[in-house]
Amino acid sequence: MMSEEASSGSRQLLVDLDRTVSDQADRHALELESLLAILRSPRLDDRAARRTAIDTVTSALVRLRTAADEQQRSMLEPVVGAFARLRRDLHPLERFGTLDIQFVEPPATGRALPSEVAHAARAIVRNTILGLVDRGEVSRVRVQWDCDGLNLLVSIRDDGRGDLTVHDDTLRPIAERVTSLDGVLSVDSTPGWGSAVDVRLPLDPRSATEPLVDGVALTAREHDVLRLVAGGERNQTIAVQLGISPNTVKFHVSNLLRKVGASTRAELTALVLSR
Repeated sequence: MMSEEASSGSRQLLVDLDRTVSDQADRHALELESLLAILRSPRLDDRAARRTAIDTVTSALVRLRTAADEQQRSMLEPVVGAFARLRRDLHPLERFGTLDIQFVEPPATGRALPSEVAHAARAIVRNTILGLVDRGEVSRVRVQWDCDGLNLLVSIRDDGRGDLTVHDDTLRPIAERVTSLDGVLSVDSTPGWGSAVDVRLPLDPRSATEPLVDGVALTAREHDVLRLVAGGERNQTIAVQLGISPNTVKFHVSNLLRKVGASTRAELTALVLSR
């Protein structure tokens, strides 16, 4: 039986949803009335009316997309629906450009995505594809999403020169976005055959209720480095995922070894795992 608190929470959600729908309906009605007023205005000739109407509709569409994105960040999106929205986002690039984009649909039974993950995944794919196009010599891109129950798995493969690496400036902001979601980004390139960018985004947020090492004061960055070291990542990979230099990673690892009293990375990892 639903508790009184849960029932009250459900009622509040319905009230909030009804308010949101009403607000949006009022806003859309006002925008449509404004559009009709522009088209009917005796003070504007056809050219001026058309230009003003286009500007008005463009601004309305931007506001609508922004509001939709903000609302969806607090919801869940079915993985198939999230992928379909990505296809719509990329449709103009495919329709009006020379790029052939192939889509591999995720399984319909895949776990629903937290909207923050779905929103970030779409941005990651869009920005990666735009970066690949800017690098030139890319005519075909394959985009694939999958879900293993714990992570959203994103794969972007091109038919370019095959010289893309995780250190490429194109991927730096993308790697930072992936890291902010506790994800992992990797690149596999074959000269003459193209590159594959693979991203793993966890669907559940990392628990930050307890420190990784008891009684040791660590900075936020040291926590991030320690987590990756304990996961078996090498300095070069850690540098890419955190958006810092390999030398900075070495500096943090040295500080960690000193703070916890370990002499090797293996001993440091053992201390974390034993906890």
